[in-house]
Amino acid sequence: DERFVRQLCQKYGIRLHTIDFNTTQYATEKRISIEMAARELRYNWFEKIKEECGAHVIAVAHHQDDSVETMLLNLIRGTGITGLLGIRPRNGAIVRPLLCINREEIIRYLQQIGQDFVTDSTNLEDEYTRNKIRLNLLPLMQEINPSVKNSLIETSNHLNDVATIYNKVIDEAKTRIITPEGIRIDALLDEPAPDAFLFETLHPLGFNSAQIKDIANSLHGQSGKQFVSKEWRVIKDRNLLLLETIQPEDGPALPYQLIKEEREFTPDFRIPREKETACFDADKLNEEIHCRKWQAGDTFIPFGMTGKKKISDYLTDRKFSISQKERQWVLCCGERIAWLIGERTDNRFRIDETTKRVIIYKIGNFCFLKHSDSKEAKGVSYFLALFAHAFTQAQHLMHFSAFVFSSSPLVIAPAGQRAAQIPQ
Repeated sequence: DERFVRQLCQKYGIRLHTIDFNTTQYATEKRISIEMAARELRYNWFEKIKEECGAHVIAVAHHQDDSVETMLLNLIRGTGITGLLGIRPRNGAIVRPLLCINREEIIRYLQQIGQDFVTDSTNLEDEYTRNKIRLNLLPLMQEINPSVKNSLIETSNHLNDVATIYNKVIDEAKTRIITPEGIRIDALLDEPAPDAFLFETLHPLGFNSAQIKDIANSLHGQSGKQFVSKEWRVIKDRNLLLLETIQPEDGPALPYQLIKEEREFTPDFRIPREKETACFDADKLNEEIHCRKWQAGDTFIPFGMTGKKKISDYLTDRKFSISQKERQWVLCCGERIAWLIGERTDNRFRIDETTKRVIIYKIGNFCFLKHSDSKEAKGVSYFLALFAHAFTQAQHLMHFSAFVFSSSPLVIAPAGQRAAQIPQ
């Protein structure tokens, strides 16, 4: 195959790029099929070549028969309405100019102009699912309906119009159901087809049909159940389905900066009321200071109280969601918790009439992490801003501040909120 292509490119003066992949090894490492591994490898390479050449698009040779096979493949695996549309003429930088003609028409044209061609030998083997559809399933379907391919293409074209209406309704529902924290269960159940909405929201995130059915069945159950795809996690909370990306386990790292300041205690000193700032008697912080995530069984004496309280109980009383609890950090003095960071200090380290020096810890400012372009934004630039503290729902979860930055509005979103969740 490669020799034929080299000769063809040499004949017409076309620049040729070639590469070899260890597809089997890649598939094993990624735990995906050989077909999917080959697809990922070649499209990643196509994108690299496009950038190197300064090209605008990548044209691939999918034709009408490929689209029919894709429809059937998706139907067999389980799909929504989008999966029944077949292959799209354009997907980002990928264009498919031959989708309007079928394999027979292409071969007939090549024969008319006297152009030799080769057939990939693997296309004649039924080891892969797509080949089984091409070699076994489609011929059986043609026995029932000789023009089944045309029928499927016509159905795909009709479903494309239906999908336009369907997706419009789904998008409108998202504005009623999805919040920065996740999916509102009560609003979801008020929709005429909650299961369809769940599928269209979660299937693109890698959840399969069986998982989505289990998630739907959990809506009336207790909190705490989790469902995981390759990159996403759904957590059933009290009134929400929390959606979170799965973070790599590179070891715990404080997700914000703590700024330390030490000063003399004077009569005019005023303790800041902001939860992002904590003040301590310096002499009471007499052991090693370190930060960690809170653990089951941790206790502290909340400021203004005399008795111990479990961290878990405190967070529950504050109505923290499961994911908020998982993100909560503590500042420790030795084995004792001095500050439930961003929430409350421990009464044992409070400033009193004997205090001589004060240590102040303050959560650092936010930083910009990601720039997101949107076709709907009409030139407006959106940034994902990471706040130093994951504010609670009651504090700032739905608060947005807009500024002017380089003549474009700048939307700042709370910590943990993904760019896709920032309202356009």
